Amino acid sequence: MSEANTCRKLAIIMSMAIPERAEDSVMPLVYAAVAAAMDCEVEVHFIGRAVRLLVEGVAAGLDAGEGDGRTVHDYLQEAAQYGARFLACSKALKQHVGADEAKIAEFSGAAGAATVVMRSLDPEWRILSF
Repeated sequence: MSEANTCRKLAIIMSMAIPERAEDSVMPLVYAAVAAAMDCEVEVHFIGRAVRLLVEGVAAGLDAGEGDGRTVHDYLQEAAQYGARFLACSKALKQHVGADEAKIAEFSGAAGAATVVMRSLDPEWRILSF
């Protein structure tokens, strides 16, 4: 089997998917759910204002724009059910999330820029950026 067929790790970078553009959050989360359902290790890294989607109540209040009544949080939950992990940039957390704001249950923790750079340099990982 070639390396492309054996790679089972995917990091998805969400920087453009912000609460003000909820519809931009759907496809990265669909990709995360599909990859996780295919038994890939999946990390979704929320960068910049995208970290707001990890605050309790924010994603749940955003219509995903698919016409089916689902919220952005519904897509987050689906990806999480398949095993995707949701990580927030530690710098973005400090900048965009208040210390008193609760995170969603699916939040897996913080990961800084070094983690993303390490993933991009590691031949076992593939990166998608949205």
